[in-house]
Amino acid sequence: MVTLIIGGSGQLGQELGKLIKDSILTFSSRPIEGGIYLDTRDYIRVEDLIMKTKPEVIINTSAITDVDKCEVDRINAHSVNSLAVKHMVRAASITKSYFVQISTDYVFDGNRGNYNEDDLPNPLNYYGLTKLLGETYSLSYDYSLVIRTSGIYGSNKENFPLYVLKSLEKGSKVRAVWDMYYSPINVKQLAEAIVQLLPLRKTGILNIAGDRISRYDLALKIAKMSSLNENLIEAASYEEMSWRAKRPKDSSLDSSTVKKYVSVNLSLEEGLRRLINDVQNK
Repeated sequence: MVTLIIGGSGQLGQELGKLIKDSILTFSSRPIEGGIYLDTRDYIRVEDLIMKTKPEVIINTSAITDVDKCEVDRINAHSVNSLAVKHMVRAASITKSYFVQISTDYVFDGNRGNYNEDDLPNPLNYYGLTKLLGETYSLSYDYSLVIRTSGIYGSNKENFPLYVLKSLEKGSKVRAVWDMYYSPINVKQLAEAIVQLLPLRKTGILNIAGDRISRYDLALKIAKMSSLNENLIEAASYEEMSWRAKRPKDSSLDSSTVKKYVSVNLSLEEGLRRLINDVQNK
C-alpha cells in the first residue's frame, strides 16, 4: 500500500512516516531524507504528484498553524490551509485514493467546550476559518476522513508542554493561562491512532484528542510528573495575553467516538509520560 504523506517534515508527518511502511513523504521548508519537495501552493504540482504516484491513501498534515501569522498573512493561510486541500481532493477523486485531512479544535468558538463531531463550527480567527474551509473541501469527496485534533505536542518541535518541561528543567519561570481549556495530545498517540484507523476506511469527521485541561493545570501536572518545581509556574488570564488573533476559551474535544475503533491510550497522563521519557532520553 502506497501512502502519500503531505507535510512529511512536520512532527505528525514524521511520526506517521515511521509507522507506515512504503510511505512517500513531502516537505517544503525543511528537507527530509528521501522526501519529495512540494510547495502546496503550487496546485498543478500537487495534482501532478498525486496523479503520478497513485497512492492508495493520502494523509494531509501540511498547514500554516501559527494562529497570529494566519491573521496577518491571510493569502498564504488560505492558499495552504484551504485551496491546497481542494486540489488534493480533486486529484484523489481521480486516483480513487482514500483522503485523510488533519484539522483542528480551532474551528469552534470555545463558548462551550467538549465538542463532538456533530457540533456546529464557528471559528473566531482566520486560522480556524481556513481550516474549516479545508474540511469542507475534504468532505466534498465521499472517500475522505477529517480528523480534528487539539494541541499536538512532542519532543521534536516547539509546543507548550515541551516549553514548560524545558523551562522548569532550567529553573526558569513559566506563565500559563488558567482560564483557557483544550485537549492536548502527544504526537505519538495521534499518529498511532491514525494508523489504526486507516484499515477501517472511516469517512466523515472524527475527533482524536486528549483530556480537557487548562494550560496552567497542564503546567502543574508536568511539574508534578517530572518532579520539578511547580512554584516556578505563574497563572495568567486570557485577558492578559497579547495575541493578535482571538482564541477560543474552551476548544476541548470529545474523543469518545474514536475510542470505539482504536486501542491507543489517549489519556493526558500517557502522553506526558511519553514526552518526559523522550526528553530525558535525548
